[in-house]
Amino acid sequence: MISVITPVYNGERFIEGCIQAVIKQNCPDVEHIIVDGCSSDRTMEIVKGYAAHHPHIRWLSEPDQGQSDAMNKGIALAKGDILSFLNVDDYYEPNVLNRVTEIFKTLPQPSLLVGNCNIWDRDDHIRFVNKPKHLKLEDLLLGDDVNPMPYNPSAYFYHTSLHQLVGLYDLNEHYCMDLDFLLRAVQVAHLRYVNEVWGNFRRIEGTKTFSIGEQGLLASHSERVLNKYQQQLPWFQRTLISWKRQFFKAIQWNRIKYFREHPERLIPLLKTQ
Repeated sequence: MISVITPVYNGERFIEGCIQAVIKQNCPDVEHIIVDGCSSDRTMEIVKGYAAHHPHIRWLSEPDQGQSDAMNKGIALAKGDILSFLNVDDYYEPNVLNRVTEIFKTLPQPSLLVGNCNIWDRDDHIRFVNKPKHLKLEDLLLGDDVNPMPYNPSAYFYHTSLHQLVGLYDLNEHYCMDLDFLLRAVQVAHLRYVNEVWGNFRRIEGTKTFSIGEQGLLASHSERVLNKYQQQLPWFQRTLISWKRQFFKAIQWNRIKYFREHPERLIPLLKTQ
C-alpha cells in the first residue's frame, strides 16, 4: 500500500483538487491521509464530504507546530509500506501510483525512488522539468546549479521503514524540511532514479513556497541546510566539495560572460535543447 499524506491549513482553495488528484489515480492500494492544522475555512468541510464516500481517505484535524509536525503525524497514522507526500496545491501525472507500486516490488528496503517533476510558473506554463539524476550526498551537496535535487515530494516515494533509520521531519525546519530529510535519507537508502515525469509542482501566489521564493529566501535556506550536512563530513570530503563548488561556479560565470559578449550565439543554442 502507498500512504499519501497531505498536510494542510486553510487550504479550501486547493483541497478538493488534491483529493481528486489521488482518486483519479485509480490505485487500489492507496490511502490518503489528510492532516489539518485546525483550519478556519471550509477545508475540513470539504474533506469530510469526500471521506464519507471514499473509504481510502482518512483525516486528522488538530493544532500542530507547523508543517513538519503535520507530516510526522501523518507518518504515525500511515499503514502503507510506501510513503508519498502530496502538498495541497500539487498533483501527480496519470497512473503514477500504480507505476510506482510495481517498481517497488523490485526494490530492497529501504529504498528512495525518484522521478521527474514539472515546475509550473504563476502563468500556468511549465517553466522547466526537474530531473534529479544524481542522488548521492556528495552530488547533492554541490548545489542545485550543479546537480538538481528533487524539488517536490509529488515526484519521489520511499519505504516507510526509512524513518526508522533517519528519524522524522525536523520540527525546527519550517522551509526546507524536505531537503533536510533527503540529505539524511540518501546516506542510508537504496537510491533509484527513473527518467519519467511523475509530479507537478505549482508556484502559486499566496503559498508558503511562493512567498519565500519571491523574498529571495529559498536559496539562502537551502544553502544553510546544505552547509549543515557538509560540515558533518570528514575534513577531506568537506574540502573536496568546497573546491568542486567553486570550480563549477567559475565555469558557470565564464559561460555567462561569454554569452553576454556573444548574445547572438545563445538563441541557436537554446533552440537545440
